[in-house]
Amino acid sequence: MAGVPGIDRERVLAYRVAAQQLDRPGLRPADLDVLALGAQDTPYGSARLALAARVPATVGPDDDRLELVWSFRGAPHLHRRRELPALAAALWPLSDTDAARRIPGQIRDGAKLGLAAFRAAADAFRAVVTAPMDRGEVSRAVTERIPAALSYDCRPCGARHVSGALFQQAGLAGGVRLAVSGRAARLAPLAERPGPPDAATGTDALALAYLRLLGPATIADVAAFLGTSATELRRVWPAEALTEVRVDGHRAWVPTDRLDALRAAEPARLVRLLPPGDPYLQARDRALLVPEKAHQQQLWRMLGNPGALLVDGEIAGTWRARQAAKGRLDLTVTPFTALPARVGREVRAEAEVVATARGASEVRVAIEAV
Repeated sequence: MAGVPGIDRERVLAYRVAAQQLDRPGLRPADLDVLALGAQDTPYGSARLALAARVPATVGPDDDRLELVWSFRGAPHLHRRRELPALAAALWPLSDTDAARRIPGQIRDGAKLGLAAFRAAADAFRAVVTAPMDRGEVSRAVTERIPAALSYDCRPCGARHVSGALFQQAGLAGGVRLAVSGRAARLAPLAERPGPPDAATGTDALALAYLRLLGPATIADVAAFLGTSATELRRVWPAEALTEVRVDGHRAWVPTDRLDALRAAEPARLVRLLPPGDPYLQARDRALLVPEKAHQQQLWRMLGNPGALLVDGEIAGTWRARQAAKGRLDLTVTPFTALPARVGREVRAEAEVVATARGASEVRVAIEAV
């Protein structure tokens, strides 16, 4: 199309690496741009590793301005505490149809309640969670307070439960945070609990944040990240703030104020060990991020995703780490192709970052032969 800028894949990846601040600009964790969308913490500890990949070793991944909550798609994420009330409103379903779509078929009749289902669950959280509580205890108490159609009979444990998806998606609007200690996770009240929103507000700002951090992208890409549909997202799509581009011939959008940065982006020379669920890996256009289908299958699995080896903007392999002995971490890198000596040295340096973030005093690195 005449007048529509064409952008190649290499420049998109270079733009994203810069937007994601993987060059370690010297900021504290809560000051990082990626926190506009949070850092997913699945499995537990991944969010700390994602922050460690972006902050100087002298700073570290801890920041008392952050809070762990269920947010996007009901998954646990670290967010700036001061932004949580606005985030709860932005993640609220956009309509009854949107709310029903976010509730799985497990409670098909309950899903028909739409927004009322989310409001009932959020109100129940606010009434129940007034102090730190075990998750199972909260689940039982919430189940007792919501319409029966929003729960189901769980055969393995012989009890009736609130739908897990609804439970986690309504938690933030219900003013609940995750309090994790070791392997145990409890639920606790947030300091600021404004109550469930009357309607979704600020969803357009979340779409813009995605496009700044992981653009150019399509409406479908953004909707999948937010946990809604492209049809619903079109209601609030910030078209006036966006410019259409063509990425290797495909239509996509980027914030207009980021177009110059996109056009000027150059690959950064860096190596990072990104954890599973890292913000850089949250892009929904996985075929652009990792073109080889076999490599996609290695990186994104049904269960137990590995971390990703990032080399100069390209995903160049996977990695896993395990606690081998007291204070020692064994980290294994599986590259997609043979790594230059320079990359091998930098992998070992980044392994020290992972070890420190995981509280290990020693790390042993093995790079598998290709």
